[in-house]
Amino acid sequence: MHVLFVAPHFPSYQRHFVRAMHSVGARVTGIGEAHPSQLDDELKSWLHGYEQVPSVVDEGALYDAVRRCQKREWVDRLECTIEAHIITTAKVREATRIPGPSLQSAMLCRDKPMMKEFLRKHDIPCAQSTGVDSLEEGLAFARRVGFPLIVKPRAGAGASGTTRVDEEQHLVQTLREMNVGRGASVALEEFIEGHEGFYDTLSINGRPVFEFVSHYYPNVLDAMRNRWITPYIVSTNRIDASGYDELKAMGRKVIEVMELGTTATHMEWFYGPKGLKFSEIGSRPPGVGQWDVYADGNDIDIYREWANAVVHGRVERRPSRRFASGIIALRPDRDGRIRGYEGIDEVQRRFGQYICRAHLPPAGWPTQPIEAGYMANAWIQMRHPDYDTMREIFEVIGRTVKVRAG
Repeated sequence: MHVLFVAPHFPSYQRHFVRAMHSVGARVTGIGEAHPSQLDDELKSWLHGYEQVPSVVDEGALYDAVRRCQKREWVDRLECTIEAHIITTAKVREATRIPGPSLQSAMLCRDKPMMKEFLRKHDIPCAQSTGVDSLEEGLAFARRVGFPLIVKPRAGAGASGTTRVDEEQHLVQTLREMNVGRGASVALEEFIEGHEGFYDTLSINGRPVFEFVSHYYPNVLDAMRNRWITPYIVSTNRIDASGYDELKAMGRKVIEVMELGTTATHMEWFYGPKGLKFSEIGSRPPGVGQWDVYADGNDIDIYREWANAVVHGRVERRPSRRFASGIIALRPDRDGRIRGYEGIDEVQRRFGQYICRAHLPPAGWPTQPIEAGYMANAWIQMRHPDYDTMREIFEVIGRTVKVRAG
């Protein structure tokens, strides 16, 4: 099989998809923005060919690169794994008649109001939502639904650009800051109270063959807005417990009705006083190194299994569920440059056997804003046989480790 893969060079984890496809026997041609001389020898050894383009989100440039490949030899698949590349890749896939997730499915995954409207028609429980192009539309929705509300980009990922508003003045201010009324359009949603997590799959022909459930502590919006919080994510190894049956049924139905085919998926959800609610889905792997967390917890090379799904329509191994696994973000106490760490030696002494990998930038390293996510600064990925103990360890680390900056 000949697979075209968008952006094989950057971010750095993209190389794992190339490695995996090469390892299962695919010929992989990369399409990326980097000059060929910027590709290291190992990455080059996995590539069958490479096409440089000015931008991978330039539809015309990507189309031309794909057509050049098709003129040389048959192309079976055109794949991408980054949220920002999904729409462009789907458009080119459709224009060049290459099998894979459709443009309609890609549009539904990217446009949040369209996504929720579609899923409500298929009896998937969602927050009330709408697309807003004017202040008047935003105020009308607020008066009908009530506060608090969530304002977010129509095609955003995760909590990026997301704001909670609690009254009309704040709503108007936020919409103006996002240029609503001056050509911009945003998603406006009912605020759903409850615990937040995500349901991820590797699906073949619309049927999940791998399923993972992870929990945010605390919810993302709180975590990304408060420096004093040390947030963490834990992926459960109890996914077969009956308490997850409703979530898995909802997730499987979403994948089926959206006709997502053979792809990785990442679905956010809430559970609270109003019951289980769908939040959003992407036809891509999750971010924040979560696939590495799943690999650690389940004794699999998840990138290779993704490649098996794409190339051969099957997987070789099943998740072991031996460990709960997760990541904890260690925030600097202020913006600036890293000065040092407190408590790391104690964490290593007490919990070192459970640490899979860690990133502790050295003194002098510039900090990143906390809004940049769980892997923006220091972090630790871990695993433990017991989910509750994994949570307790993360709570201890959150109280023990201090990242000093100045």
